[in-house]
Amino acid sequence: MYKRQSLISLRLIVYSLVALVANGDYLIGLGSHDMTGPAAGVNMMGYANMEQVTGGIHFRLRARAFIVAESADGPRIAFVNLDAGMASQLVTIKVLERLKSRYGDLYNEDNVAISGTHTHAGPGGYLQYVTYAITSLGFVPQSFDALVTAIELSIAQAHDNLKPGSIFINTGDLENAGINRSPSAYLFNPPEERAKYKTNVDTLMTLLKFVDKNSGKSIGAFSWFATHGTSMSRDNKLISGDNKGAAARFLEDWFTAGNKNSSAAISTRLKASQGALLDRASRIKATGGQACSKTASRSAKVRKNDGSRFVGAFCQSNVGDVSPNVLGAFCLDSGKPCDFNHSSCHGNDQLCVGRGPGYPDEILSTKIIGERQFQKAVDLFTSAEEEITGKIDYQLVYLNFTDIDVVLDGNHVVKTCPAALGPGFAAGTTDGPGVFGFQQGDSEINEFWKKVRDAIKEPSQHQVDCQKPKAVLLDTGEMFWPYAWAPAILPIQILRLGKLIILSVPGEFTTMAGRQLREAVKETLISNGNSEFNDDTQVVIAGLTNTYSQYVATFEEYKQQRYEAASTLYGPHTLSAYIQEFKKLAQALARGDKNVGKGPSPDLSSIQISLLADPLGDSPPPGIKFGDIKRDVITKGDFKVGDRVNATFWSANPRYDLLTEGTFAVAEMLQGDKWIPAYDDDDFSLYFKWDGPFYSSGAYGLATIEWEVPQEASAGIYRLRHFGSFRTTKDSPVNYFTGASSAFTVS
Repeated sequence: MYKRQSLISLRLIVYSLVALVANGDYLIGLGSHDMTGPAAGVNMMGYANMEQVTGGIHFRLRARAFIVAESADGPRIAFVNLDAGMASQLVTIKVLERLKSRYGDLYNEDNVAISGTHTHAGPGGYLQYVTYAITSLGFVPQSFDALVTAIELSIAQAHDNLKPGSIFINTGDLENAGINRSPSAYLFNPPEERAKYKTNVDTLMTLLKFVDKNSGKSIGAFSWFATHGTSMSRDNKLISGDNKGAAARFLEDWFTAGNKNSSAAISTRLKASQGALLDRASRIKATGGQACSKTASRSAKVRKNDGSRFVGAFCQSNVGDVSPNVLGAFCLDSGKPCDFNHSSCHGNDQLCVGRGPGYPDEILSTKIIGERQFQKAVDLFTSAEEEITGKIDYQLVYLNFTDIDVVLDGNHVVKTCPAALGPGFAAGTTDGPGVFGFQQGDSEINEFWKKVRDAIKEPSQHQVDCQKPKAVLLDTGEMFWPYAWAPAILPIQILRLGKLIILSVPGEFTTMAGRQLREAVKETLISNGNSEFNDDTQVVIAGLTNTYSQYVATFEEYKQQRYEAASTLYGPHTLSAYIQEFKKLAQALARGDKNVGKGPSPDLSSIQISLLADPLGDSPPPGIKFGDIKRDVITKGDFKVGDRVNATFWSANPRYDLLTEGTFAVAEMLQGDKWIPAYDDDDFSLYFKWDGPFYSSGAYGLATIEWEVPQEASAGIYRLRHFGSFRTTKDSPVNYFTGASSAFTVS
């Protein structure tokens, strides 16, 4: 009798859980964590520009995660969006190791996806292949650890926050946040293929809205939309989440301000006369440098990460040929549009540069493109009514992309190739021009560069033939000294959340390549006989996910060999290989098959080389303390909206402590007799700029805090505060300091 009752009870529980999922009741949790890496002297990942090294922070980088589970012990997925250039195979491996030590097999390679926004303004040195580590002088442990820890803790926070909830989905078009930067290559696609679409970029944004079932409160939103993280140029040295990071900051602050008074936009205005404010401010002088605790900068944060904050993420999609520089590309010398086919000016690729909507102000361009994504997300968020119901599922496989047999037209077999880069790669793009002497579309290599190439590694005849019509400039797939230059084994993954299918791709698919992949997967799911998939099934691409393998162009686009095609590593049939293998995964998903062979996951951590030296110790000039003012705020009456206020402090290299979940810079507002943080280095309006021996002939470090008074700033008395840390020698203990400027007024 007892066994029978237990069996009945178990069946009731199972039926209840099935009913809950069918009704859209999931367990949902969201989390976020600071992942800002070293803000001094580390090469930025994206433009491959040796001179672009970090020199401060515009606003901080974050890892943002959501977890959705059918039940406490049921199927679940975790998706993490990084303010980073891309995901890294090595980062993914180490994150999974940490999650296993915390949760056992609850979170694993199958059900965890880690995706990058593709900002080009974050510290590099966290990928494990030589091609992506040259400009960063190899592996940078501090960059790597910042990412791994942030991802781990964002997932842990989301896990701790799991509670019954509902998820709503909404879609809408955003038409002014991206243009096709290789329109001539897009025209190589068949006319009948292009005729299916109104534009040569994808304009659709897909948004998920997460709602706490018990309180009815919204707790987050994740969206996918394709546009490059290249609003900030190759000359920028301030860490920045670029336009998607800006959109996330705007959305999170919008939600917070709409639900309670935010310390980022203090609403209380002082009633005293402006003359009295000026008089009082004039009597508040700089504090001088003072010792402080390790956690002091965390206490000064405007947005304290206690796990209760709204999480808003703007994820990347098939971004390969989509630029945020929407005014188009023009010649620096003449101001005329660049050559259409080669994106050059008089044969010079370096003169052809794209213009953002705020041209020539790249920060304004970042803000505008960020605001456009933010505003569309708000529109979708506030009007989302369609609730997601249905199963959670996932599939993942590792594949050796250098040697895949691809079946075309039923019986014609072609193969992928070892990785290689063509001359169009060296030309760069209109977002970031490359090396002089190359143009996009080049199909030949001159004798000089052939000799340079052959001195590094002459490609095999198999490689030359396999990659045609690409001319092999860098034979990265056949280069293994001091270790592998390019990935061979890649993961591809499908996550299912009810009607939403997320394709985790380890690279940058062009617009048309992404469209073909989405269509192929959807058609496969629908035609597999599983009634859960139909015309309402929605498929999104999560670009730059789990690892990075550069670009994927269509077979037709590959013929022109512009930048995206020249960077399509595995030859002309790369996209066909992806489509073939994703269709296999989709079939397994539709059948519920969990016996898909995984294959090996490469871990090269033991052979990484690090050539970037750690700072050796800092000291201020004689008679000076760290945190002392070198150049105080210059006051000539009130500061108004749009004015820039700045002060410079004697400081130490910010690499001694990243001040994670803290801040290097604060604009404090006087309320009564207390100084309250109003803006910090996670605000778009506040800048932390570092200058030191690495950048100039000066022997001492300087930190400049600059605040552009924003529209929402309240009238009152303010001052600028700096936090930092230092060692006197390389191995001495870390000490912490702070200092504040003289006060000033804002009217």
